[in-house]
Amino acid sequence: MTKDDCIFCKIGDREIPAEFLYRDDFVFAIRDIKPEAPVHILIIPFAHIVDLSSEPTERLHALGSLFSASTTLAKQLNVTESGYRLVVNQGPDSGQWVPHLHMHLLAGRPLSAIG
Repeated sequence: MTKDDCIFCKIGDREIPAEFLYRDDFVFAIRDIKPEAPVHILIIPFAHIVDLSSEPTERLHALGSLFSASTTLAKQLNVTESGYRLVVNQGPDSGQWVPHLHMHLLAGRPLSAIG
């Protein structure tokens, strides 16, 4: 998938309307359209990074920005004390539907243990 075909890139470029819950120079955050928890936010880099095996410098910068934005959002959403989960899916077997690196912030109810 190219940047021109990517729904997340189109949202980031405001070609597709969306409510931004967070936005800085590197990432933006929107609500998931199929939430799996009362709070389900997608945090997405503006850079079209397809997966975790992308060029290391770009990937590391994006991951740092995703984690930084997640802590800001958790505070804004008042879920820091009750807790939240951060998820990065990689590839079709993980349930990743859009091949553009992104992070899910899930909260608002007790989440089952993983593993």
